[in-house]
Amino acid sequence: MTLNEKERKIYIVGHKNPDTDSICSAIAYANLKKMITGKNYVAKRAGEISEETRYVLDTFGVPEPALLNNVFQQLKDVDIGKVEGVPSSASLREVWSRMKEHNIKTLPVLNDHKLEGIITIGDIANSYMEQHDSHLLSVARTQYRSIAQTLDGTTVIGNEHAYFIKGKVVIAASSPDMMENFIEEDDLVIVGNRYESQLCAIEMNASCLVICQGVEVSRTIRKLAAERDVVIISTPHDTFTTARLINQSIPVKCFMTKEHLTTFHMNDYLEEIKEVMTKKRYRDFPVVDKKGRFVGFISRRRLLKPKRKQVILVDHNEKTQAVDGIEEAEILEIIDHHRLGSMETMGPVYFRNQPLGCTATIIYQMYQENQIIPDKITAGLLCSAIISDTLLFRSPTCTPIDEAAARELAQIAEIQLEEHAREMFKAGSNLGNKSAQEICFQDFKEFSVNELSFGVGQINSMSEEELREIKAKIMPHLDEILKESSLDMVYFMLTDIMKQSTELLCCGNNAKAYIMDAFELPEDTDVINLPGVVSRKKQLIPTIVSEIQQ
Repeated sequence: MTLNEKERKIYIVGHKNPDTDSICSAIAYANLKKMITGKNYVAKRAGEISEETRYVLDTFGVPEPALLNNVFQQLKDVDIGKVEGVPSSASLREVWSRMKEHNIKTLPVLNDHKLEGIITIGDIANSYMEQHDSHLLSVARTQYRSIAQTLDGTTVIGNEHAYFIKGKVVIAASSPDMMENFIEEDDLVIVGNRYESQLCAIEMNASCLVICQGVEVSRTIRKLAAERDVVIISTPHDTFTTARLINQSIPVKCFMTKEHLTTFHMNDYLEEIKEVMTKKRYRDFPVVDKKGRFVGFISRRRLLKPKRKQVILVDHNEKTQAVDGIEEAEILEIIDHHRLGSMETMGPVYFRNQPLGCTATIIYQMYQENQIIPDKITAGLLCSAIISDTLLFRSPTCTPIDEAAARELAQIAEIQLEEHAREMFKAGSNLGNKSAQEICFQDFKEFSVNELSFGVGQINSMSEEELREIKAKIMPHLDEILKESSLDMVYFMLTDIMKQSTELLCCGNNAKAYIMDAFELPEDTDVINLPGVVSRKKQLIPTIVSEIQQ
């Protein structure tokens, strides 16, 4: 296993509006997968957790999983082209050599890892083709050391770290008498092996002499240059080559693009990036992190094969309940106990679906199959999930396997089932500080049948009084909740755990009619009470689906 494979995150996530089973199963399964494989499995949540779930996590001292907003492909899922940048003081020749050596056409210009600009091979070509006057080197504040390096020369006299900041570049091809007419103070003079021309340039207060063909500089000229702070550079090239090359010593900052740069960030979504790229025909686009530091380049070609985010789904297999962008992710596994839904995958996956009352029961089986005893905290989470989903074994979805698992886990976690269940359900129904919308959507699942979409929320409580208070809070807002959900119908289950019955609230076109027909209720029924109905998964949803299909 490579280091990158070991560090790559694999998200384990339940459904939107997660319940206790969804959250606890994700946490417990992430722990198991880490122990088995050593890979970086991370439990996530796809929505806000309920008060019941928060109570469970607080009881066992487990932090709330981070929110996974979506799994759309992002720039961080793409292999970014890593390129070493250059400082803005680098010469054009240095940049050109780097491009040629690494066969690249764009380089970032950086200052302390921050992006200052970009330089392309086209920018360098333009620097040759455009008409520049002889003051360009001084306007660009070119360092003498860069001039010497560009000319493959050495600094014989003077401070090579100083800058050529005044004057122009001239070639001393004339006699000293003629030179006096065009050489001015602070000019950079290209000269050959002519003592008189070298002396004349120094006397005219030139700032720098470039002596060609590698000739030895006389002691007198050295002395005079030192006295007048004149820099002398010796180059092995002839006058023509020196004149042709010298502009390559100009710092790259003079030709780089620094305004209106199109940059991307690591968290940008690929769809948005592709849209920008269609409008701007650049070869490479710089990528920066949230602190503005350069990361690399991205091109259209690199977007062709992004790495899909790797995901394991627990406690659902419905696309409508999955985290946004699931169609762009690579689903590795599905662990569930519900009916088969609408989920499609790119390839074959490990799909474990058992007719049990809780996903946590399946997770516990997987611990046993790997001969691993869950620790006290993990056992407490799994036990809590089973209590929640089976209503402490009162739900018709509960199987002997669920109950046996919960009792074993309770022993490991050292908790009393009845007492822990009572506190859990009490916390879950304590919704006095929540709005009607928050109450409805905290445990809400969406379904689609025959082009009809509907959602079902549920609150479980051991107190009739609490259920009456919740009903009074929700009823006036059902129409708003329906509109906000963009569904055809909304149902809300007020489930009395002790009486093992549910009062069902309905909203939407034909929502009540489907229930009346499905449960064969009298026509004059006002309040819909469903004795014995406590399970959304096994009792209510299949009945509604069957009625719609008929």
